[in-house]
Amino acid sequence: MKTFKDNLNTAVITTQYILNKKSPILFVNHYDDGFWEFLGIESNLKDEDFKIISLDEIIQIDSSILEVSDLPYEGKAYRENINSPWIISTD
Repeated sequence: MKTFKDNLNTAVITTQYILNKKSPILFVNHYDDGFWEFLGIESNLKDEDFKIISLDEIIQIDSSILEVSDLPYEGKAYRENINSPWIISTD
């Protein structure tokens, strides 16, 4: 099973919709500074929609993100729905 190299206490960004289980995680960004972002289906998000939680908490919400735990810096992963496979993009 894949695991993140980052400490499980590492801060990541997500949305209130994912936290409230109103949206699945469909997009993952791994920025060049090592920061992780996990997003759902929503667009036009406002600043107050974003929440910072730990890597461990986001894994507890959806452990299928472990499949992209080796995403390189500047990498992106997306899927059509929660049952679709992750597609990796590094452009």
